[in-house]
Amino acid sequence: MNGAIGRGLADVMPLPGRKLACGRPVFLSVKADRLLVVSPVHNEARHIERVVRAVAAQRRRPDAWIVVDDASSDDTLAQLRELEREFDFLTVLQAPKVRAGEDRLTDAVEVHAFNYGLNAVDWRSFTHVAKLDGDIELPPEWYETLLVRFADDPRLGITCGQLCEIHDGVSQTIPIPPHHVHGALKLYAIDCLVQIGGLEARLGWDTIDEAYARMRGWSTCSFPDPVAIHHRHLATRGGVLRGRARHGACAYITHQGLPWVAARAFKVGRARPVAIGGGAFLYGYLRAAVGETKRVEDPALKRFVRRELRTRVWRALAPASLGQAR
Repeated sequence: MNGAIGRGLADVMPLPGRKLACGRPVFLSVKADRLLVVSPVHNEARHIERVVRAVAAQRRRPDAWIVVDDASSDDTLAQLRELEREFDFLTVLQAPKVRAGEDRLTDAVEVHAFNYGLNAVDWRSFTHVAKLDGDIELPPEWYETLLVRFADDPRLGITCGQLCEIHDGVSQTIPIPPHHVHGALKLYAIDCLVQIGGLEARLGWDTIDEAYARMRGWSTCSFPDPVAIHHRHLATRGGVLRGRARHGACAYITHQGLPWVAARAFKVGRARPVAIGGGAFLYGYLRAAVGETKRVEDPALKRFVRRELRTRVWRALAPASLGQAR
């Protein structure tokens, strides 16, 4: 990765290419917990007030919250300016313009905005940094609970709770592997964030960061609680099928092999839209493979990802093999 967070962080962070022992997290900060939340937002006028009030209602409020409006064309910025006058821990900024195509997620515009917000404060004075999207409503215990879990596990590098969505009046938890952390509401230990080189503004950033964290010896985990509400349904910006294809491209960027991707496509195809979603996922992977999409240029990361995937396959098959042996 590059020095995505900015010149100040690049001075101390071990970027890929710099020598850092794999498998051993390095603890740099010894201080009382200080929490920084950064929220890149774009056209969230429908949700932003309830999001802000949910953060204000946290039993453990952030020490600072930077909300970066990224060229919203609705009433988002005006609402934020009003709320900024009400809450002293909230600072509202406007992101500089970034060239972006039709798909803002593919161009990782939100990560540019996140890094801009991060650079606006002295991030070194915080022990934890959270990314929170403008369509996520947190329960009051969110940050309090997760900070306790960091204290209980010094190797914990990136974490979150669960996300649910309301479909036809029914709350449904979004399935997620236990090692993965929702990109919409990640919480980082500052030492981990430094050692992975920050967030790279490219498609797949929310898989790349976790792979680097585990490669450096940190753990990444989504806990079964607490549960937050996602008001914009997952992978629907620009359409569900485009979202599935985007996820397939992410798999290519992060060096996931075709057999693994085919198996994932089958699993994705079991969810709505049935079959078509899995086809879109596989199409996104293949389109990236034959196109000009660049993978992460780090042989060490490639080896780590492939080894990790082989281990997961073996663990999944081992119980079945033992059952047949009996």
